[in-house]
Amino acid sequence: MFKIGDEVTRISYNNDIIFIIVDFKENIYYLKGKYVRLYVDAYEEDLKKSLEDDKDEDFEKRIYGIKNLDRNNYFYMPGKILHIDGDKDYLDKCLDYYKRNNLKAIGKLEKESDVANKIVDWLIKYKPNIVVITGHDAIYKKEKKYKNTENFLNSIRECRKHIRNQDELIIIAGACQSDYESLLCAGANFASSPKRINIHALDPAIIAASMAFSEANKEINLKEIIQRTKYGSDGIGGIITKGTMHVGYPR
Repeated sequence: MFKIGDEVTRISYNNDIIFIIVDFKENIYYLKGKYVRLYVDAYEEDLKKSLEDDKDEDFEKRIYGIKNLDRNNYFYMPGKILHIDGDKDYLDKCLDYYKRNNLKAIGKLEKESDVANKIVDWLIKYKPNIVVITGHDAIYKKEKKYKNTENFLNSIRECRKHIRNQDELIIIAGACQSDYESLLCAGANFASSPKRINIHALDPAIIAASMAFSEANKEINLKEIIQRTKYGSDGIGGIITKGTMHVGYPR
């Protein structure tokens, strides 16, 4: 018998992802990915208590080693981030990641379906250089539909009505299995998911932080930034653009 809060894996999926039990009803348990933006349900007999963490040391080095600033009399003004998330736990993880990297970030918890109605007001109020629009998504292959891609598309379109220039406002959009091509065509600079896979909870924040620390007058190294994420170009892709950080002298 398992209880809410237990960390488990699914035997039928070779125990590949660690989940947290968020609810249960009779023999069905409702699970949320500890690190992956994923909700699923499973029968009790398919669950196994997780005794190990799936931390990846190489991944940790990549995501906390993005700052390489020359402190010899220069000063730096990284871009400001507005992070909108449909999931509080993942939003908190991302905000903590920004804080650990000393980045200015405003977090907004909002249902994916409600973001489009509010996002322009937030852009006007906070004047971010980078906006992240994420939460949960999924592809329903039989119906050929996506859970939240259309909501992400509507939010991107509202942003681009307000700021058309893709160097002036960097948009990072999507979640697990989102329609990558549609999100880019709507005006996102980065989007998930080229291979329609699940993405790590921090992946949108890793891209945002990388763009915040990329210089405003230089084109980014697109491949290098994408490879910092957990699943690389299978999970997130984008377009070559300029960074958002201004560099000054002297300190």
